[in-house]
Amino acid sequence: MRKLKLHVQMTVDGFVAGPNGEMDWMTFDWDEALKDYVTAITEPVDCIVLGRNLAQGFIPHWAAVATDPAHPEFTAGQKFTDTPKVVFSRTLEGAAWPNTTLATGSLVDEIMALKNQAGRDIIAYGGADFVSSLISEGLIDEYHLFVNPAAIGNGLSIFGKLDGKQGLHLVKATPFECGIVVLRYEPMRD
Repeated sequence: MRKLKLHVQMTVDGFVAGPNGEMDWMTFDWDEALKDYVTAITEPVDCIVLGRNLAQGFIPHWAAVATDPAHPEFTAGQKFTDTPKVVFSRTLEGAAWPNTTLATGSLVDEIMALKNQAGRDIIAYGGADFVSSLISEGLIDEYHLFVNPAAIGNGLSIFGKLDGKQGLHLVKATPFECGIVVLRYEPMRD
């Protein structure tokens, strides 16, 4: 079975965005070691799952980066553009982007169907609501929490839909020069 990884940016106090979706707290001046970390977790990925809201910015951004060989993130842009994407939406009627399909059914059924297909790892990107749903349904196999050196006091959490404790096993904590600490967890399964 394929593994579903989560890659998400968050604040020290556990928010993925401010109350109105603000992301001005994010550290963008990444050091080479952090860029290498992202390359390592995305290299074995052959499917990206996204919530509709994030997809609307994510897909066009990386497609534009992939057209500019002089862009410092050109290689990442190619990876994100060339990798098949599945966008979860109940409101879109069709995928507006190349190399993208829509998933409109049950989140659990759609993710489990992807996990049961032949292939490599799957990575999830998304806003608080989409990621919260993945977490509350127990679908994440590997967490990569990019904790930024900022606290915002209030905002959107990815753990807001949990209705009970979800144990996590810390695999590794890696600090980077830019101030981000990546916490890699795996869920404790019964």
